[in-house]
Parts: sequence; C-alpha cells; structure tokens
Amino acid sequence: MAAYVQHRHLDYPELTMFQMIERIAKQYPKEMAYEFYGTKTIYETFLKRIERTARAFQAMGIGKGDAVTLCMPNIPQVLDCFYGLNRISAIANMIHPLSAQKEISFYLNVSKSKMIVVPDMFYEKVEAALAEVDHPVQIIVTRMQDELNPVMKAVYIAKKGKEFLKFPNTDHAMVWKRFIKLGDPVIPLPPHDFDTKRTSVILYSGGTSGLPKGICLTDLNFNALALQAKEAIGVEFHTGLKILSCMPCFHGFGLGINLHAVLVHGVSCILMPTFTNESYAHALKKKKPNFIAGVPTIFEALLHIKELDGVNLDFLMGMFCGGDSLSIELKKKVDQFLKDHNAPIQVREGYGLTECVTASCLTPVDTYREGSIGLPFPDTDYCIVKPGTDEEVPDGEEGEIILTGPSLMLGYLNSPEENANTLRVLADGRTWLYTGDLGYKDADGYIYYKQRIKRMLITNGYNVYPGQIENVIDSCPEVAYSCVIGVKDPRRIQRVKAYIVLRDGVTGDDACKERIMNQLRDHIARYALPREIEFRSELPRTLVGKVAYRIFEEEANRLEEEKQQKEMQKAEQQ
Repeated sequence: MAAYVQHRHLDYPELTMFQMIERIAKQYPKEMAYEFYGTKTIYETFLKRIERTARAFQAMGIGKGDAVTLCMPNIPQVLDCFYGLNRISAIANMIHPLSAQKEISFYLNVSKSKMIVVPDMFYEKVEAALAEVDHPVQIIVTRMQDELNPVMKAVYIAKKGKEFLKFPNTDHAMVWKRFIKLGDPVIPLPPHDFDTKRTSVILYSGGTSGLPKGICLTDLNFNALALQAKEAIGVEFHTGLKILSCMPCFHGFGLGINLHAVLVHGVSCILMPTFTNESYAHALKKKKPNFIAGVPTIFEALLHIKELDGVNLDFLMGMFCGGDSLSIELKKKVDQFLKDHNAPIQVREGYGLTECVTASCLTPVDTYREGSIGLPFPDTDYCIVKPGTDEEVPDGEEGEIILTGPSLMLGYLNSPEENANTLRVLADGRTWLYTGDLGYKDADGYIYYKQRIKRMLITNGYNVYPGQIENVIDSCPEVAYSCVIGVKDPRRIQRVKAYIVLRDGVTGDDACKERIMNQLRDHIARYALPREIEFRSELPRTLVGKVAYRIFEEEANRLEEEKQQKEMQKAEQQ
C-alpha cells in the first residue's frame, strides 16, 4: 500500500495527560493556564486544583477504570475533573449538557458511570434521567458563580444564578463545595499509569442517526494530537499566547485542540461556556486571542457581527476550521474578512474524526490548494481506496479516505461489529480507520475531502454529491448557507432538494429562486440540479454544531411517502 507518508517523526513521551500538564506547570508555575470571565488561574494553582479534585474523587470511591460522566460546558471545574480523573486512571465520559433526558440515561448506562458532574441549571434533568439508569449514580452539582470574581458573581446571580439556588438534598447528590472539601486531606494518590491500551476518555459521535457511538480514546491519542497539532500549525507555541476556547469540551475539536493541545504547551485558554455573537465579539476585542478555532457556522457568524466592524485583528496568528466541511466560497469570505480587519493570516481548514480525537490533517501555513484539506499530521498516513476495500486508487481518483496514526481510537464502546467494519488490520500490519468519507489525493500528497459516502445521492443512475451543490448555492450573494438532501423518488430513485437560509433583508420569492437556479445551471450538471428549493429561517443542527441533514431527509421522505399514499388512494377510488 503506497500511502502518502509525511517525512516527519515525533517522539511521544510515555506520560499521561495529567503528567503532560504537570510537566508544563512545573516549568512555568506562574504563567496563566486559563481565564474565566476575568478570573485568571496560573499553572501552579491549576495543578493544585487538579490534585485536590483527584483526591475528592478518590475519597468518593472512584478509582482506576471507573467512569465518571462530565456533563459540563467550558468552565474551570470541567478541567479540574478531566485531569483529576486522569490522575487516578479513571475514565472521563464527556457528554453535552443540553443532551435530552433519555440521552443522559443512555450515556450513563452504556458507560457504566458511577458518578456524573453537572452544573446546577441542568441538575433536575439529570435527576430525572436516573430513573432509567440501571445502576447507582452519584450526582455532583457545580455552580458557575463559584468561579466568578465578586463583581461578576453578583451580576450572574442577579441575572441567572437566582434561578438555581436550590441545593440537591438527596442520598445520591451533593454540591461541588462539599465534594471538593473531601480532597483537602493530603492523602496519597496512586502511581501514574501510562497504558496505551487503557481507555482514558469516552467521546461520542455526533448522533445524526441512530444511537450515539462511544469512542474510546487513550492518553497517547490526546498527547500525540497535542504534539502533532503544534508541529502542523507551524507557529511556535509559548507562554503568553492565548486561544479563544469556545469549542465545547465534550467535542473532540474542543477538548483535543482548544484545550489539551494548547495547555500542555503553555498557551492559555480563554474559556467560553456558551457562544453568542455578542460574547464572541467582546472576547475578540477585549482579550485579543492569538488563535481561534471553530466550526464553519462560527466563522459564518463572524462575518455578520456588527460589533467587529472596523476592529483591528492584527493580533491573530492562527484561525482553524474543523468539525464540518468549509466550503470554498465561505473560505473566500472569511479570508476577505480577515484581510479587511488587518489580520495577517488566512483561515486554515483541517479534517478529522472523533475516532482519531479530532484533526489529523491541516492546510499548511504557507500553501493553500483550492478544495484541499491539506497534508496529514506527522506520523499519520492517509490512503485512498475503493470504498470498503484495501485496493488503493490512483492519485486524482476518488475513493474512501482511510488513515492510520498514533491518535487512532481503541475502538467503539461495546460495539465489536462496528469495530470490525471501521478498524481493519491491512497487509502492512497496521490498523487503519475506514472513515466513510470520499476524497482523493494529488501527486504531492494533498488530501481533498468530497463528501460523506452516506450523503452521496443517486438520481437517474448518476452519483450526486450534496457538498458540491451546497458550495455553488453558498456562493450566491443572497445566500447565508444551505443544506442539500436526496428525497425518495419513484422515477429517479432520489431527487435533489435544497434548503436555504437567506441573508438578512433578502426576500425568498420566485425571482430569488430563479437567480439561484441560474447560478447552479452554470456549475452543476443538469441531472444534479435541485428539483425543489425551500427557504428556511434557520437550519437544524446537531449538538456539535453541524447541519443536521438527517432531520431534513426524514421530514422530506415522510412527506413524500404520505403524498404517494394519497395518490394511490385517489387512484383506487377512481
């Protein structure tokens, strides 16, 4: 197999994630690790907080191999818990705090979590979720105001905190202040346990269809990513630099890049528990972060934040996009935005999957090839094969993207069949991840992502790729963003339908549809043109911010089936 090999090799220390934090904390004890609404925490203090939290977990009976669910946004306590659990070789089971009640029950059951840590605003939902959990679970309730300075605390309580002043009073729940005091006695912590076969973190797939899949990841996975990302970014990390950490910690991109990869190199995090246009603009203007990383929807929003009009962004050293495909047109718009605001950079697209924590490929700092997601990370090899096989296709020919490297997951939680389909040992003796994504590679090793294989449509016998159509639609001046799906069709197998969100002030009338269709006719084959265009005020999104195209597919196909049934009934009556 002639996989493209990067001629760079990195040394990966046999250290746990906690030890990586400990190492940088001892090197730069007085440097800032993170900031939360104006409250700054230095590495020396951060390390003490982690160890105190580790002792508290230990006092509650949590030990090696035990899972604890962290149902939290980007607040200081989640960092304490994440690294505290790692310190005692326990498992951090990371989930979205906006998960539905039944989803929380599922996550607790599948991971066998003994404990869940949750902010007060979500406590009642978690309490209700325990009714469908098949084993005892202890709840620890955090309060955001405990991490705020006196002024911010007063403002928060006045606005929101007063809604959550009820403390849990059950035999299986306690507030954080009571919990963390259990870590005050300086009791011995267990020896460090670096093991490449031990699950340290469980993340979950986006869940656009079916049940979410637990993805089992190791210390090596996260530490390798941290070292690879630094090398691929090509900017020297050092203390004093800052990143705007708005991507959530329950997402591989947020946890792996926005937090761990920078913290272990002395770059401080500006923690953002929620994203709004206003909060993002305020953080950019006031905190002047050197790096920002996010999904395309964040950068699309960036273009329309009036508070950033005329703001000088020359402090930016890197902007990275992942989590979903960045259309060519959106990249052009974001790059122009950066230029107009004096930022000396371009947005750099990456590619990856939670199955390898997050990114494993990135556009180089000085070279952009249109449509490319860049070059693989060091020690990460990519190959393009005929879908589902190990037969490599020639450069320039589309096939399934498969990859291998040190950030590759152990496997899916309790899913041997899924593991057999996704992780395969090939002739070279290495385990390769079958991504389910279509793409191709050029002669220089640049990778081009095209589409999820499952999103490929077939109409009149032709393969149609929604991403290609979306890119053309998004290039229309009237359009903010779009989603293209296939609808079951008795004649064509599937017909193409587009859902479009227009820019503010644009009227979605027939004339607008015709202008968009004229643009499509210039770029898209006739068989691939949308048969329907529907304007929406917004598009549904998954918990990690991707457009939830499955929702549209289910809705459109259900309506089509109802239509067909009515037509059959009408024909029978005649």
